[in-house]
Amino acid sequence: MSAGARTGFYFDERTFWHGGGNYASLLPVGGFVEPLVAGGLPEGPEAKRRLKSLLDVSGLMGQLAPTGADPATGEELRRVHDPEYLRRFKALSDEGGGEIGLRAPFGPGGYEIAALSAGLAVAAVRDVLSGGLANAYALCRPPGHHCLPDWPNGFCLLANIAIAVEAALAEGRAGRVAVLDWDVHHGNGTEAIFHDRAEVLTVSIHQERNYPLDTGAFDDRGEGAGLGANLNIPLPPGAGHVAWMAAMERLALPAIESFAPDLIVVASGYDAALVDPLGRMVLSAASFRAMTEATMAVADRVSRGRLVLVHEGGYSEVYAPFCGHAAIAALAGAEGLEDPFGAAVEARQPAADVDRFLLQRIDAMAAAL
Repeated sequence: MSAGARTGFYFDERTFWHGGGNYASLLPVGGFVEPLVAGGLPEGPEAKRRLKSLLDVSGLMGQLAPTGADPATGEELRRVHDPEYLRRFKALSDEGGGEIGLRAPFGPGGYEIAALSAGLAVAAVRDVLSGGLANAYALCRPPGHHCLPDWPNGFCLLANIAIAVEAALAEGRAGRVAVLDWDVHHGNGTEAIFHDRAEVLTVSIHQERNYPLDTGAFDDRGEGAGLGANLNIPLPPGAGHVAWMAAMERLALPAIESFAPDLIVVASGYDAALVDPLGRMVLSAASFRAMTEATMAVADRVSRGRLVLVHEGGYSEVYAPFCGHAAIAALAGAEGLEDPFGAAVEARQPAADVDRFLLQRIDAMAAAL
């Protein structure tokens, strides 16, 4: 890392122009499902745009190294995605948009916007591994961690993190990569892509049986050469700061440290925050700062500080920006903002006996590894 290296921030206004449409929350419009005035899926642009705005007006952007990136190339996309899927996606995008998989609609130019979103992650990973940045944040939209090689899913059209990781491996910039996913939903796409691979460790902390319903079990440790290189940490609804930090400190981070990767990539969703419409967890902006700082400490020990956060979920237009700001401030070693929801989240943390139960469950998972 060069002297004076800073935290990179990768974004592009065009990613905010991705549209879902024809949904009311998670239900397709039609019959007795009335369209919303604001329209579309919970995965709208405002939570991300307001994060970017908050970085600007708070002054934190002045402490970052902001930049854009080129779209992911066809070669980069094909390392992860089936060529026939890419062809169908591009054709439907050119025809005005539509939907191929499950809850992953797109409008005109959706293919190009998704490739740009993936390109932000590729550039962030590449620039951190080159040593020019201390660490980086990629404000990707649409998100990526649910997307399978041939099937988009859960708002995700291309597997942003997997595309970036495969590029780093193919270019010889890294030999081993750890992906830590703290989005409230299981990172099933990333897991599936690397399920039988020994050189990529995938770790997901998530709300148990939220989305998808049929993945994310603790017992799934990978397969073949990848056996032992996958770790799921499902937590019950209502888990708060104490349980999530215990999951980090007793399970996720020790696994990453033992794996000794050349790079850590975080699938950084903020839908485990208290007021998120698609999660039932009790985290605050301070929780995301604490998780980021704990991950940075491990990165300092095992990967020369090389860490990239890639934006995933987080659907509260009011609160997700504060949670993202807290994580980015931690990356930059900067002061954070006063959390307008902080007192409300603290007042709703689980009771002590609930935390004790959750800690026992986490310790049982650790003992089973």
